Amino acid sequence: MLKTAICDLFGIEHPIIQGGMAHVATAELASAVSNAGGLGLIGSGNAPPDWVREQIRRTKEMTNKPFGVNVIMISPYTKEVFEVVLEEKVAVLTVGAGNPGTYVPRFKEAGIKVMPVVASVALARRLERSGADAIVAEGMESGGEVGECTTLPLVPQVIDAVKVPVVAAGGIGDGRGLAAMLALGAQGVQIGTRLVCSTECIAHQKYKEEIVRASDRSTVLTGQSTGYTMRSLKNRMTRQFQELEKTCTSVEEVRAFGMGRVRLGLIEGDIENGTLLAGQIAGMINGIKPVKTIIEDMVRDAEAIIGGLKKYVKEG
Repeated sequence: MLKTAICDLFGIEHPIIQGGMAHVATAELASAVSNAGGLGLIGSGNAPPDWVREQIRRTKEMTNKPFGVNVIMISPYTKEVFEVVLEEKVAVLTVGAGNPGTYVPRFKEAGIKVMPVVASVALARRLERSGADAIVAEGMESGGEVGECTTLPLVPQVIDAVKVPVVAAGGIGDGRGLAAMLALGAQGVQIGTRLVCSTECIAHQKYKEEIVRASDRSTVLTGQSTGYTMRSLKNRMTRQFQELEKTCTSVEEVRAFGMGRVRLGLIEGDIENGTLLAGQIAGMINGIKPVKTIIEDMVRDAEAIIGGLKKYVKEG
């Protein structure tokens, strides 16, 4: 059995964290991941605090295992959602799209573990000083908002820079990825796109099927001109978005074009006009499976790979 510092820190069986994906990381997915031995997360996105509270309480009804909430710093409801997390005494808080450093002490005082998501060494160091219990180092292979550094060079640099456990994210979707990240020194992995294609995830079936049909070059980056670079599957919307970025001088107009597109794609299933968030591992996904199967297969395969590596070590 794979057992790391992340398992001990969060009280989970497997070193696998579910990505806090807006719109699709609901109570259904979070509870399924936690029940399967990982750490499930509710993705608050831009949702109001009442919705987040409802999701937390539903998750508590569906699992007695630890779970967490992901909050993004650019949400208009960030402060209110933080208060909900504190009031509901959620086990773990993950935070992305910004620096939550000033808020960390309050969560620590309440006994809530804090694990920010970072895309740079500098932010990882800063957040460790603020009291973060662990760090997610996320490379640009991931779906959704991304930074500039890829996973393979980012993860070991963050590990070398901090003393707290590091979780690797971006481009990981099977046992090979888990084994590789553990070899780099990560104490676990965070996965998102692979879990979208689970039977428990509420994402629209058409969106899931587009991920399953994807190849290695099916994703694209948009939004570089706005300061919010996003990775998603190529479609009519991304082509229009990229053309607009080339011709439009107004950042506001470009941002306005993308408004509401994520829900349109992920929940309403408009595969041409919506944003279909997906990481580069989409080309590796060939089916929609139960969460328990995804996690158990991932752990089993990683264990086999790690055990098999001994054959490359020759004595003498």
